Amino acid sequence: MTESNQRPPRGRRHEAPRRNWRGALSRAVPAAAGPRVRRWAEALRRKVSEPTPAGDRRETVQRLAGTGAVAGLLTAALVMPWVGGLGLAARDSAAAFMALPSDLAVPHPAERVLLTDVDGEPIAEVAERERDVVPLDEISPWVPAALMAIEDDRFYEHAGLDLRGTLRAAVRTVLGNTQGGSTITQQYVKNLLMEQADTEEELASANARTLTRKVLELRYAIELEEKLTKDEIMEGYLNLAYFGQNAYGIEVAAERYFSVPASELDPAQAATIVALVRAPSYYDPLTNPEASVERRNLVLDRMVATGHLESAQAQEYKSRGLEVDETPRAGSCFSSEQPFFCDYVMRWLGGSDALAGTQEERDRILERGGITVRTTLDLDMQEAAEQAIERYVPAGDSHKFAAEVLVEPGTGRVRVMAQNMRYGFDDEPGTTSINLSVDHEDGGSLGYQAGSTFKPFTLAAALDAGLKYDTSFSSPESTTVSGLENCEGGRMAPWDVRNAGESDGGRHNMISGTKGSVNTYFAQLQERVGLCETAEMAQSLGIHRADGEDLQVWSSFTLGDQEVSPLTMASAYAVFASRGTYCEPVPVASVLFEGEDGEEVEMGTECEEGALDTEVADGVNHLLQQTFEGGTANGLEIGRPVAGKTGTTDSAAYAWFAGYTPNLAGTVVVGDIRGGEQHTLQGVTIGDRYYGIVYGATLPGPIWQATMREAVADLPEEEFAPSPKVYGKASDKPSGGGGDNGDSDDSDAGGGDGGTAGGDGGVAAGGGGGGTGGGGGAGGDDGSTGGGGTGDGGGGATGGGGGGSTGGGGGTGGGGGSTDGGGGTGDGDGGGSTGGGGGTGGGGGGGGDGSGTGGGGGGTGGGESPGGDGGAPWGGATPGPQAPEGGASPGG
Repeated sequence: MTESNQRPPRGRRHEAPRRNWRGALSRAVPAAAGPRVRRWAEALRRKVSEPTPAGDRRETVQRLAGTGAVAGLLTAALVMPWVGGLGLAARDSAAAFMALPSDLAVPHPAERVLLTDVDGEPIAEVAERERDVVPLDEISPWVPAALMAIEDDRFYEHAGLDLRGTLRAAVRTVLGNTQGGSTITQQYVKNLLMEQADTEEELASANARTLTRKVLELRYAIELEEKLTKDEIMEGYLNLAYFGQNAYGIEVAAERYFSVPASELDPAQAATIVALVRAPSYYDPLTNPEASVERRNLVLDRMVATGHLESAQAQEYKSRGLEVDETPRAGSCFSSEQPFFCDYVMRWLGGSDALAGTQEERDRILERGGITVRTTLDLDMQEAAEQAIERYVPAGDSHKFAAEVLVEPGTGRVRVMAQNMRYGFDDEPGTTSINLSVDHEDGGSLGYQAGSTFKPFTLAAALDAGLKYDTSFSSPESTTVSGLENCEGGRMAPWDVRNAGESDGGRHNMISGTKGSVNTYFAQLQERVGLCETAEMAQSLGIHRADGEDLQVWSSFTLGDQEVSPLTMASAYAVFASRGTYCEPVPVASVLFEGEDGEEVEMGTECEEGALDTEVADGVNHLLQQTFEGGTANGLEIGRPVAGKTGTTDSAAYAWFAGYTPNLAGTVVVGDIRGGEQHTLQGVTIGDRYYGIVYGATLPGPIWQATMREAVADLPEEEFAPSPKVYGKASDKPSGGGGDNGDSDDSDAGGGDGGTAGGDGGVAAGGGGGGTGGGGGAGGDDGSTGGGGTGDGGGGATGGGGGGSTGGGGGTGGGGGSTDGGGGTGDGDGGGSTGGGGGTGGGGGGGGDGSGTGGGGGGTGGGESPGGDGGAPWGGATPGPQAPEGGASPGG
């Protein structure tokens, strides 16, 4: 037996000697037709009776069928005995044939859409019709040999029309017994028509088993034979044909069934694949091996009969089994390395004017394929995110999910889109077809309440309205807000809002209220700014509901009562990072259109500079940096300047973290795939670890931290720009002295005089000013006693704590804002004092040396266990996520 890669005889693959077409006609037609058809054939013979010039087969064929009239007459002649039954006349058939369009386009066959990461590394191949186009010289010669043997053994001899085969097929079609008989050229025409069908009607017409379709194929086949060489027709056919299992074209079929390129197919493999042309499902070697073997053997026998294969070779190949070596289906996001991101990219391309101006054009481009899409995904960052998520919230673990998105500020390019759920359509834990990172219309969920990650939008609205950092309010454990108006000017019902902790009350300003994520502070700040103004600020930063509905502006807006996607939140926080520029998120960097005239089209970004005032953005950045310095994000640093905010919704339905550097912004959300409202994050075991309750700093924060440490490693370290606008020199301590209407004096010596609101003290170690009527004395640097005062916001009953640079001791009093505020004493040297505990609004007092290394902590400020090192504004130990961050419904 010869080697399997031995080439078959080559003579039939090239132009064959001219046939005696008159003889062929005289033999073919009378054998199966009556007197009337024979008379038509005689007329045709007379028309082509002149001698044929040597060396020009095409001229001979043109004489026979090249003109519309002759071809129409031939068509009519072949079917004349049955035309009457169809209600047609011969002249009608001829006229119809002549009227048929003859210029059939031969476009490049549809191929896959290749998706790569930002560096060009492939991540997915997508195609409605999975196909790889290869030239004929990269296809095993056994394939065309097998195809001709079973479908059209005179392919290299005829000019698109095989009289005997066409007549036989026409007779059986009219009699209702459909049969093949179309030449390879006619079959190629049919495949082209099906490929170009844009509607279901066009597809049905191209695939119809009717005489009309046969005639149309014949008309186009004659035209193609004039335009293309035989090898070009063969190559086009083999790249366009469907071979089952979503394998379009011989290259994909070879990979699918035998895991080899088409160039390496042996005769048995070639026969197995070619057998599929007639009935891809029935002769499928994967699902119906018995039928496949039978048909394969028939093809091998035909290869022997037509001289392409020796009989002994065929027998040996027939004795073999199918020896299928399947390569699983590719060509879809389902089988890609990044299925969720892949699905998002394809949906984005389908709706992006950057790809094409109309939906019809975009659909056509994606269906035809043959394009390479360079996405914005950074695989190194993606891997870091996937590892971090798997470490903290393993896939399939108690139905809990985690999703993370990283976006590049100033461009909107999506660098990371990761989640712990596997892509699938079954009900197994850890499996979903929903992209948890995007909006519903992009294949995502209906969104998740964002909790306190919404509070920075209130900060931005406040700073934009001219308020300062030291805008303060008495922020008790609970309060009622009654002054809110909706965007139509209507009065909102009174809103009862509550902090989550028992000792997080007190008088807070923007810094302390943000560090401690104090709900009652932000409720009042929203009231001061305006509910509608706060919502409009969020909207200007790209905030919108994941379900596509309008924002629902309720009293609790500042506490994150809107269902949003992680991608939306990351894009909004990127506005702060970019100092005011909002960019629509974009997952595609460029699209390369393949081919000789291929061009690479850059996908521009849609950005709006000035979506937020630059100085306001700088102000928000300053405030959100403080959360890492003893606030709710304490301990989540990454070794370079960062800003961010934790978020936990009511009853811990969802937990969030949103954080950023100047060059990368990201968000993480953790919840239960079955619905966080019914399945909260309380009393849960995740990754073999029990959690009494999950907060933003418990799991989302560490996931973000681990990802960002790796993600920014190769990015330049950048500082946040200082704000040129003076927003006040507010202390970051929750209690303080007065100034009129809540503004502190800027004196470094001490607190301001008492006012009706009772403001904060100065930046330096000064005593707190009194509230209503209480005058504030000056606190000294070297252990002097602070000023007194008995009103709201005042210092301790006897005096505020000193803070001497040379060892001044703590004051006798300590608490402020309540007669319940407990004092504390301390020697002030080396941090030996015992800080005073806060009362119903009392801030903790703290002793310590001037360097800020001692001093125990007082009350929290309403946040997720802010804590910190001794001497940090909140004092105390390094925090764990034990104290909730705010609990007023729906989120804090």
